[in-house]
Amino acid sequence: MKKFIKTLWACATVAIALMASSSSIAQQLPQLSLFPENAYVLNPAIAGSNPWFEVKGMNRTQWTGITDAPRTFTLSLQGPLRNPHMGVGGYLFTDNAGPTRRTGIQLSYAYHVSLNEKVKLGLGLSGGMLQFAIDGSKIKLAQDGDPALLGQLQSQTVFDATFGAHLYGENWFVGFSLPQLLQNEISVFDSQSQELNKLEDHYYIMAGYKYAVNDDIKLEPSVLIKYVSPVPMKWEGNLRLWYKNMVWLGGSYRSADAVVVMAGYQFKETINLAYAYDITTSGLKNYSSGTHEILVGFRFNQ
Repeated sequence: MKKFIKTLWACATVAIALMASSSSIAQQLPQLSLFPENAYVLNPAIAGSNPWFEVKGMNRTQWTGITDAPRTFTLSLQGPLRNPHMGVGGYLFTDNAGPTRRTGIQLSYAYHVSLNEKVKLGLGLSGGMLQFAIDGSKIKLAQDGDPALLGQLQSQTVFDATFGAHLYGENWFVGFSLPQLLQNEISVFDSQSQELNKLEDHYYIMAGYKYAVNDDIKLEPSVLIKYVSPVPMKWEGNLRLWYKNMVWLGGSYRSADAVVVMAGYQFKETINLAYAYDITTSGLKNYSSGTHEILVGFRFNQ
């Protein structure tokens, strides 16, 4: 346990130092309340860390009651190759918010090495295409006939990549990932400042530990830290209570945003169902009745 704490602290220190040296504009990637169940879409190094393939679909409807609020969908598949050191995966996603849409596909490769009998390290890289689109017909202009939009659908497709590292043992993990590595410029419309259209690099740190209270009950705390300058660092603390590795209840807190209640069910370690409900704590609570997130997963033999 002492070695795990030292390793966790060292990785967190390095990642935070990296984050302090970056410069970005704004948080551009969607929230995921069920990140402990869907961590692969945040970190490609997780692919192949378990001896099975799994496919997971997630749908998130954010800020119910607010017109054109964000809606996010992901579909992922990942698992090991015959070589136990290698893992592959991929995921499709779409993220809609009002007249804007972000869709794409990412394919990933990860390589895992044993540091000792109990600890492994995975390094992963994913790459794929992103398409950004703005539907001008959904925007009411201050001046009719403004040539900026003209009611048209404008889009641009770019290539992007993510790097990740995943250090893990039998009942714990710690890792970090760097999405939007290439920091592409999006120029759907002409702009005087390309800096405002830049895909900024983000920084994610994740860690978790599963503690066995007895043969039937386990506690699983986890944390996700997110940073992109100049937005203040965001963090999510999560705690789940497992019963017989089949049913779990949990809750989490997302800084300056929401309190989350969640539950899940795993049938014969094959079918995975999970649901999360975000109770908004920011100023949006006066306009939104909360956020719903649903996940369905299937696990296959190697």
